[in-house]
Amino acid sequence: MKMWINGKNEDSCSSEYMDVRNPATGKLVDSAPAGCREDVDAAVEAAGRACGSWASLSPQERARFFYRAAGLVRERGEELALLLTSEQGKPLPEARNEIRGFASVLEYYCGLASTLKGEFIQGPGNGYSFTLNEPLGVCAAIIPWNMPALIMGWKLGPALVSGNTVVLKPASSTPLTNLKLAFLLGEAGLPAGVLNLVTGPGSVVGEAIAGHPDIRKLSFTGESGTGKRVAALAAPTLKRLTLELGGSDPMIVCDDAELETAVDGVLRGRFYNCGQTCTAVKRLYLFEGIAEEFLGLLERRVRSLRVGNGMLDGIDMGPLNNEGQRNYVAELVRGVEERGEGKILTGGKVPAGGGYSDGYFFEPTLISEVSPDSRLLTEEVFGPVLPVVRVQNLDEAIEEANRTRYGLGASVWTKNIDRVRQAYEQLKAGTVWVNQHLKVAPELPFGGTKESGLGRENGPYALSDYLESKTVMIRT
Repeated sequence: MKMWINGKNEDSCSSEYMDVRNPATGKLVDSAPAGCREDVDAAVEAAGRACGSWASLSPQERARFFYRAAGLVRERGEELALLLTSEQGKPLPEARNEIRGFASVLEYYCGLASTLKGEFIQGPGNGYSFTLNEPLGVCAAIIPWNMPALIMGWKLGPALVSGNTVVLKPASSTPLTNLKLAFLLGEAGLPAGVLNLVTGPGSVVGEAIAGHPDIRKLSFTGESGTGKRVAALAAPTLKRLTLELGGSDPMIVCDDAELETAVDGVLRGRFYNCGQTCTAVKRLYLFEGIAEEFLGLLERRVRSLRVGNGMLDGIDMGPLNNEGQRNYVAELVRGVEERGEGKILTGGKVPAGGGYSDGYFFEPTLISEVSPDSRLLTEEVFGPVLPVVRVQNLDEAIEEANRTRYGLGASVWTKNIDRVRQAYEQLKAGTVWVNQHLKVAPELPFGGTKESGLGRENGPYALSDYLESKTVMIRT
């Protein structure tokens, strides 16, 4: 496997390669170059050469490439889903859905291309004024391993359709699907240099991108501490930043909620993608009056989840993506148990048996009676572990939900419109769901408050972040 620079596969300046292993088996899937700073420079130069001709096309002309690419992605969806599962670990149905999501995002921005226009302004006196919206130039994207295909679409769609060129760094453990998608974009006719991928470690390739003086905008998705490092490296060049960082999303279930529906919401919201989703349900707050019944329903459903290799039929949850992530989750749960910070209702360990010995599996875990200062409530737990806290009323639930440095998403489950209004007005989060959780649509802005990041992705909001407004004043 090679990097994708200037419209073709290229070798890295480095002779080193990174192994990409199947998280369910530990077996080698493929390898990718461990790129270097010179590779980033080459990619930025290629993107710079392509800027003028790409920006000179109309938005509708640029959109035609993405319609064709989306069609190719849909045609080869099964091949791409198999590749995604092999390197990321998620069950095949989830991988298929993510690949379709990538295609849908491209198609959405194709439709949005016609909205790219300036504004005529009638001013006083003799003359007139108008604004132009111009592309920034070379932009960059750094994407994580949890949803590599979908997040690639989120970043490429608005950047490319608005006339910018892009340098993209995939995650080190999941570069293969991104490289294949870049190849399909090239097959759809995307001109050379418009999209360039550089694989390699974040400490080398990521830092070179963040600090590069010729990159005018960087969109980063990842952990909050890494996002702060990216912001510091980007500061001297004053490049624009979108930072979609960590989350510790609360889910509040009121005593008038539809319990079965809410239980379904917990299962999908927490254990989808093995809990490795920024907007996953990471803290569950239950009204005291329904807590026992709700926990009984939830525990039975959690125990029934089928854990295994995502390539197999009937699997509900695959492995964690890498050994370090699995070890972190296991250590966290072990510490909670040792310190008496909660009661494990189900799960809490690495599953036994030969089928799990080579992968990064961890049981879906439910923990009640969690102490307020437990790391389960203060950190972003990126894995299949759900802490449960009982509350007396909505005021207490909102106070506890907001007691975090994060502010990505939150949900409330109730039939009472007054409770709905109180929740969406008082919860400190970029997205508030009502009687649902996790859904993110390409039409709607997505991002967080506090240490969950800066800026918004998706929708027209994302397009504006990739355009520079120029004012023209003419005297007649």
